[in-house]
Amino acid sequence: MRVLSVVGARPQFVKLAPISTAMQGRIEHIVVHTGQHYDELMSDVFFRDLGIPAPDVNLAIGSGKHGEQTGAMIRDLEPVFERFAPDWVLAYGDTNSTLAAAVTAVKLHQPLAHLEAGLRSFNRRMPEEHNRVLTDHAADLCLAPTQGALERLAVEGLGDRSVLVGDVMTDVLYSTRDAAGAPSLPDGVNAGEYYVSTIHRPDNTDSPERLAAIVAQLASLDRPVLLLVHPRLAGIAAQSGLELAQGSIRPIAPLPYPQLVAAVQGSAGVITDSGGLQKEAFLLRVPCTTIRSETEWVETVALGWNVLVDENLGELAAAVRRPAPHPTDEQPYGDGRAAARVVDALLTLHPGR
Repeated sequence: MRVLSVVGARPQFVKLAPISTAMQGRIEHIVVHTGQHYDELMSDVFFRDLGIPAPDVNLAIGSGKHGEQTGAMIRDLEPVFERFAPDWVLAYGDTNSTLAAAVTAVKLHQPLAHLEAGLRSFNRRMPEEHNRVLTDHAADLCLAPTQGALERLAVEGLGDRSVLVGDVMTDVLYSTRDAAGAPSLPDGVNAGEYYVSTIHRPDNTDSPERLAAIVAQLASLDRPVLLLVHPRLAGIAAQSGLELAQGSIRPIAPLPYPQLVAAVQGSAGVITDSGGLQKEAFLLRVPCTTIRSETEWVETVALGWNVLVDENLGELAAAVRRPAPHPTDEQPYGDGRAAARVVDALLTLHPGR
């Protein structure tokens, strides 16, 4: 069997790592990198640090408006899909690369599997929400990471093509955590006495006033804040004349994944608008404060390890400083063996069998 994986952004590279390992000796695996994230720290370094083989094809699409970028991916993916004629196209997550892979596979009548299916934020302002819903409904096989996601797929009429596999991010997080050493910290920052933050979503960055309010709250915190500055955030801050290095904030470049895991594990808390980092914080049992009105990872909130702050940004600093949550042994995201279940599903549930 031949499976063609389409990836293009940091979270997808992380998910690809355990899938690639699980396929060895069982499935012929072709990896196509769309080039959605093309910065070295957001792309190449993940393949090196996570031991992922170099992509078989790199489309080098680069950035652009949603329609422009997605259209260019579809255009360039089509001849690649025709060339390799895979038994499965495997789409990951909820990016423009995900949607482009789904549309291309459907148009060419090639079976489509969606990893991380069934997640919903119910926020239709998020491009990711449209990407994941459209991909689920196009897919021949929906690979759900949680019981809640599986139930959502059934509600949407997709239960007969859905299977619970667990979350592959748990697989790679656990293996990385067990191998991680002490984090490399800037001078003057001590283990356990700092926060880790990422801010990149348009709802938080595209309004200069809202971004300035978030930065002011981070600057007011009682511990250093290691702000991992995504290239998009750096550009917007420079454009609006907003100084990121103020108060408690210590801006740093995005970290390679193993270093990110070590930094989060050694921190007092996480402040983010990322989807994946919320869950990674929970798996490491580090309190998280999410600057959004909703989360796909509702279990992190229900178990007390994640608090959402959106309208009342003045409450952000207080939310970050809240008391530690109650310990929990719950494993809503699986046991770290999701990738093997994904491979089993691909081998046994092909539409042609």
